[in-house]
Amino acid sequence: MLPTSLKVVLSLLLVFGSPVFSTPINANKISLSLAAKFKAAGATNIAAADRARAGALRQAATIGKRDANASITNVPAIGYTIQAGIGNPVKHYQLLVDTASGNTWIGVDQSYTKTKTSTATGNTVSVSYGTGNFSGEEYLDTVTLGPLSIAQQSIGVASKSAGFQGVDGVLGIGPVGLTKGTVSNMDTVPTITHNLFTQESTSSEILGVYFVPASEYDATGTLTFGGWNSSLITSDITYTPITSSSPASTYWGIDQSIDYGDSNLLSSVPGIVDTGTVLILIASEAFKAYQSATGATLDDTTGMLKITSDQYSNLKPLIFTIGGTTFTLTPNAQIWPRSMNSVIHGDSDSIYLIVADIGSKSDSTFDFINGYTFLERFYSIFDTTNQRVGFATTAYTESTLN
Repeated sequence: MLPTSLKVVLSLLLVFGSPVFSTPINANKISLSLAAKFKAAGATNIAAADRARAGALRQAATIGKRDANASITNVPAIGYTIQAGIGNPVKHYQLLVDTASGNTWIGVDQSYTKTKTSTATGNTVSVSYGTGNFSGEEYLDTVTLGPLSIAQQSIGVASKSAGFQGVDGVLGIGPVGLTKGTVSNMDTVPTITHNLFTQESTSSEILGVYFVPASEYDATGTLTFGGWNSSLITSDITYTPITSSSPASTYWGIDQSIDYGDSNLLSSVPGIVDTGTVLILIASEAFKAYQSATGATLDDTTGMLKITSDQYSNLKPLIFTIGGTTFTLTPNAQIWPRSMNSVIHGDSDSIYLIVADIGSKSDSTFDFINGYTFLERFYSIFDTTNQRVGFATTAYTESTLN
């Protein structure tokens, strides 16, 4: 298991303005280090787990409530974590970073310690993620992220939870609207990023996300509140507005096209960008076309597509067109890190693709999820202030480390 130490790096940069920038033009940004979390235990089917999450996200956006009694898919704890301090005196918790939820909560591996800054609201809170859930009580408390301090932050304190072993809870950094229906007696509750902005710890409600690709269990990353880190990108930033298509518009939803080589898989359809999903999920007919074009077979254990060495040699680029700019996954970027096949209970000498079936046909409402295997290759910016998402290339975009 990876170490979960947190390194704090301060910088003074912020981007704001027109669709493309190569340099930031404002100030007041805080960057904090992330660590990857992997837990290879128990029976797993990573693709089925991601599909369950996709179904839960679609349902939650449609009915406005995330059912904490939803079924759980057994899946390893896979994702990127950040160390958060809560209370005074402070106690530290390792939280999964999730852009598709707004609630921050604790109580899995470590229980909540009440201090002089703890205030019970009397409200209950419950959220389902498809691959896990929690329910419990709401508290207001001081949350610290490196040098940042958020007063009176709403946090869930779990009395019941499932599907989150190996971490202490979740840091929800999605839109505020995602908290709708999760806390009793409340319509929505302010998120971490919203409170940082309103309490003037950051000058803009912008979040930058950078993941180092998972390989040999040493992956890290950077979460930047109030801006983005120009030293980590190798291109201009392309911004695209939040999609107008529901339910994708409830999340960090965008419109994009996907081509495999010269063949179109999806054309200008809505979907979401999600750090909490592992794979790249695409509509069923697009997935079948990708499978046919690559010659891959479906692996029952992992639920992922598997290819031979010869088929890997013949892989074509997987091209995402976002905001008029193409973002290309090379053949190496389309495969799961072979050194980490044990995490997904795959064969050590097999090659698995990171594209999977979302579990529904294209209906121009929720046709894809760009999970963290996509985000490991591109810097992403989640801009609440201007209702848009940005992408840029990094030093890892064309890496062959997989």
